[in-house]
Amino acid sequence: MSNNLESHNLVDIDFKEIIYELRPCLDTKGDTVDGLNNAWIFLNNPGQYNSYTTAAVKEIILAFRAASNDRSVVAVVFSAVGDKAFCTGGNTKEYAEYYSGRPLEYKQYMRLFNDMITSILHCDKPVICRVNGMRIAGGQEIGMACDFTISSDLAVFGQAGPRHGSAPDGGSTDFLHLFVGIERAMQSGILCEMWTAYEAKNIGLITDAIPVLKVDGEYVRNPLLVTDKWIDDSGDIIYGKRKSGEDYKSGKETLTNGDIDLTPLDDAVNKLATSLMYLMPDCTSKTLNSLRKKKLEHWDQNAQTNRDWLALNMMTEAKAGFRAFNEGPKGNREVDFIKLRKMLAEGHPWDDELLEAILPRK
Repeated sequence: MSNNLESHNLVDIDFKEIIYELRPCLDTKGDTVDGLNNAWIFLNNPGQYNSYTTAAVKEIILAFRAASNDRSVVAVVFSAVGDKAFCTGGNTKEYAEYYSGRPLEYKQYMRLFNDMITSILHCDKPVICRVNGMRIAGGQEIGMACDFTISSDLAVFGQAGPRHGSAPDGGSTDFLHLFVGIERAMQSGILCEMWTAYEAKNIGLITDAIPVLKVDGEYVRNPLLVTDKWIDDSGDIIYGKRKSGEDYKSGKETLTNGDIDLTPLDDAVNKLATSLMYLMPDCTSKTLNSLRKKKLEHWDQNAQTNRDWLALNMMTEAKAGFRAFNEGPKGNREVDFIKLRKMLAEGHPWDDELLEAILPRK
C-alpha cells in the first residue's frame, strides 16, 4: 500500500552542498528498528567553519521539507561535519565579495534565510540540534529554531552582529530572551559575549553538554573550563567558565594532547531520539506546534521588516564589517570603531573614503 502514497515534496533533489541521511531508529536496547528512521542533516563546509552559502541555504530548506514529509522519520537531527563548528553563520566571504553594497540581492538572500528558519519551525517532526563545535551568529539562530540541543562540551555559543556590522535579527532578537531572559539576551546580542557549553546549559539555552575529549582512553570534561561548582567573592556561582592564567595553559595542553571523539555526543542524541519514538506521534506534533508558537509569535512579526533593514544595512555597516572580516589579517578583522564614530560624528557620509579609512590593514 505504501507504494501508492502521494509524494508531498515540492521537488526531488540530489543534495550537493549539505549531507542528508536516513539512519534507522534505535530501540531502548540499542537495536535498529526496521521501517523507522531519523533524518540527519549536516552542514558540510568545515573549511569555513560550516558557514552556510546561498546554495546551502536552499538545500537546507528542501531537506527539512523532505524530512517533515517522510512518513518513516521520527526525528530530525541538524548538525555539521567535523568537530570544530556546528555553524558560524552566513558565509562572510560570499557576503563581502557578492552581497556587500547590493541590498536588493541581499534582500533576496534573506528571503531564503527566513524560509530556512521557518522550515525548521514548521517541521512536522521534533528537531534536535547536535552541536559539534562553535554555534555562533547565524549558527546560533538556526540552532535556537530547533526544539532540543545536545552539545559537545567543547562548543561555545554566541552572537557577533554589532561587532561585525550587523544585528542578530535572523532569529536571536526573537528567540534568545525566551531561553535566557532579557538581560542575558542583551549581553549576548549587543556585547557579543560568548557562553561555554556548560554556561549555556546552566542558563537554559541547551538541553545538555557532553564530554567528547578522550585522554588516556577516558572521556574528560573540557579542560579549558572550571567544571566544579563554587561561589566567588561576589556570591556568583561559577560553573563552566573559562579558566585563566596557568590553569588555562595547562588545560590547553591537555586539549592538544587529547583526542576528540564525538561518539558520546551521538549516543546522547540517539538516546533523545529514541525517547521521542516512544510517544504518540500526533500528540507529540501538537505539543511541538503549541510550544513553537512562542518563537513564531516573535518571528512572524519581525522576519520581513528585519529582512528589509538587513538588506539596506549592506550599504553601510555590514558592507564595512564583512569586508573587514574577510580582508583583515588574522587577529585584526574588525573596523576601527573609534575612527568610524569620529567620522560619523563629524558628519562624514558613508562613502568609499570612510570605508577605506576604517578597514583593517594587513
